[in-house]
Amino acid sequence: MANPLKVEFQFDFGSPNAYLAELALPAIERRTGVKFDYVPVLLGGIFKATGNMSPGESLRGIKNKPEYQALETQRFLRRHNITKFKQNPFFPVNTLMLMRGAVAAQFEDMFEPYFRAAYHHMWDEPKKMDDVEVFRSAFAASGIDIERLMARAQQDDVKKRLIDLTTDAVSRGAFGSPTFFVGKEMFFGKDQLRDVEDSILEQTGRVLPKTA
Repeated sequence: MANPLKVEFQFDFGSPNAYLAELALPAIERRTGVKFDYVPVLLGGIFKATGNMSPGESLRGIKNKPEYQALETQRFLRRHNITKFKQNPFFPVNTLMLMRGAVAAQFEDMFEPYFRAAYHHMWDEPKKMDDVEVFRSAFAASGIDIERLMARAQQDDVKKRLIDLTTDAVSRGAFGSPTFFVGKEMFFGKDQLRDVEDSILEQTGRVLPKTA
């Protein structure tokens, strides 16, 4: 019996495009029957290892392209009926604490509520989430046992796990977030979601239901 197809969503909470892409994943899961593995990576580490930079930095000083990128974002929001997204006024946010927290939450079986709260406080009701007191109060307000997770995030196995996941992502070709792997096939960016879904269908032998 063949192994089930492994499909990964590699994310950093500091990437607005990863946030937006993730909102579209449940519909892809419903249509394909495949579940995404959520893989926390440290975007700053990926940038350092690859020499890449954020879109904000790379677009600085380029005429017309930032405006087009903003237009594409608005199209994505309309296509997926996304209404809560707000630009974080504190962007860029250092996400080391957030991403170690994500690994700790996976180890402690608290990932789903932590993940939802982190994205809420980064992009739905944006806050300066690299300020430790803001971080602590935001998660506490969302009902997360944040003191437990903050203590767990300082453990060596959590730190090593985040480093290992980030290093593995780069070794497989990643240079930013969101990055998707469908089996061995890599896709980058929220605008590749249709290709991600097509690849899932192709590799699982499934077809989308026809619509009238």
